[in-house]
Amino acid sequence: MNATPSSPGHDEGDVDPDQRPKTLGACRRCGLWRNATQAVGGEGKRHAAIMLLGEQPGDKEDLAGHPFVGPAGALLDKALAQAGVSRDAVYITNAVKHFKWELRGKRRMHKSPAQAEIHACEYWLDQELDDVQPHVIIALGATALSALMRDRKHTLKASLGKTLERGDSRVLAAYHPSFALRSPNRESREAAFQTIVAALKRARGLIDKG
Repeated sequence: MNATPSSPGHDEGDVDPDQRPKTLGACRRCGLWRNATQAVGGEGKRHAAIMLLGEQPGDKEDLAGHPFVGPAGALLDKALAQAGVSRDAVYITNAVKHFKWELRGKRRMHKSPAQAEIHACEYWLDQELDDVQPHVIIALGATALSALMRDRKHTLKASLGKTLERGDSRVLAAYHPSFALRSPNRESREAAFQTIVAALKRARGLIDKG
């Protein structure tokens, strides 16, 4: 891992948006791989009925190599438990597979991925969707929803509580667990958390209906 993020003048010759890599570790479709410890792929039941889609790995996930193992992951586990959904029964992944960050003091802080980086990672998301073929996909946050629907008209706020479709899958939207953690007061944190719980419960209901 590099000590600091690459400067704008860094050689772009090792970035290939048309590359079709066989493994995440070999991916050079965008430049995020340079400053990440490793790529973080999705994990879970291969043909899970529910897929949870976040934005990108965080600091803890980048170091561990697994999705949703940091503070946001702990909150997601709480939501899963409250909704009566086993983590072992779902597939969990992110729209972007490398951690994008900037150094603040000694801490690596999350930085939102650019549209080109999200687009580059559609290559991997499409493979996951084909492999898992989930009945319901829960998009956690605006970036996840945009990456999934490929349409910015589907805003997060307008999509909450609705059932959208992508191919044969139903799509539900919720706030990202990290948004709930960052919300300024207890009431807003709880409200954001409950959107995740509600989406998980609705996903269960859609699966039961077939």
